[in-house]
Amino acid sequence: MIKTIAAIALTTLASFGQASIKAGENIQLGSGSETLVFKGSDTIGCKMAPQLAEAYIASGNAVKFDIAAEGSSSAFKALLNGTANIGMSSRSIKDEEKGKFTAKGQEAVETVAGVDMIAVIVNNANGVQALTKEQIKGIFTGSIQDWSEVGGTPGEIAVYTRNEASGTYKTFQKLAMDKVDYGSKSAKQAGNTQIVEQVSKNANGIGYVGLAYAESEGVTSITVDGIEASPDFADSYPLSRNLYYYTIGEPNGESKKFLEWAASSKIAGKIIQKVGFIPAK
Repeated sequence: MIKTIAAIALTTLASFGQASIKAGENIQLGSGSETLVFKGSDTIGCKMAPQLAEAYIASGNAVKFDIAAEGSSSAFKALLNGTANIGMSSRSIKDEEKGKFTAKGQEAVETVAGVDMIAVIVNNANGVQALTKEQIKGIFTGSIQDWSEVGGTPGEIAVYTRNEASGTYKTFQKLAMDKVDYGSKSAKQAGNTQIVEQVSKNANGIGYVGLAYAESEGVTSITVDGIEASPDFADSYPLSRNLYYYTIGEPNGESKKFLEWAASSKIAGKIIQKVGFIPAK
């Protein structure tokens, strides 16, 4: 699905933030002779990248943006086949992915886009407001299957995860589960929005989302080892991670210009915070 939004002059930060999409969608913004194509992570691509693009256009840059939120793995595939200028990923590039670039005489260069915190969410009706990292591991690997095992009201736990193309799926598995496989009963979802939707309508549901989605209607973010998923605790929260942009070789041209603006502009920093992330230091 493709949504097209005309570039309009934006004069205050409050004017930004109109552009957003769901996982699997595209959005096109702006006008000009050159197009910057972004593909990859829906954590970055659904809100942050479109809203940064809006502000960048409003700052007087005549460039088109084509942003597709299809999962982190798609970032590296698109860079390899030449269908993207910038890849978006919520995980670091894998060794086998690096090898594919090396085989073509190329290098995937990494730029930190911001810092995210993976929030564990439950339904608002759930009385459990805190879990240890070990309990979270048990729930998502399937060794803990009833809420009564972690101090909640008896009932089978409904586990919602991202799908295997997602960088968040793999990062959560690493940070929260010691790389152990997900339980066989977990239900895979396409994006953050879909996980929120499922957990919000299932009193026994639990899932994980990027920080930007943690305060969605119908769900509550729980503490992990007693630490809240909040920018104030980014350095101590157990499930913090970097978000990345990738380019083939050092960025140049319009890609370089945009990435430098996104890293240094005060407006860009405020937008990153507004959508629920933390600007890179």
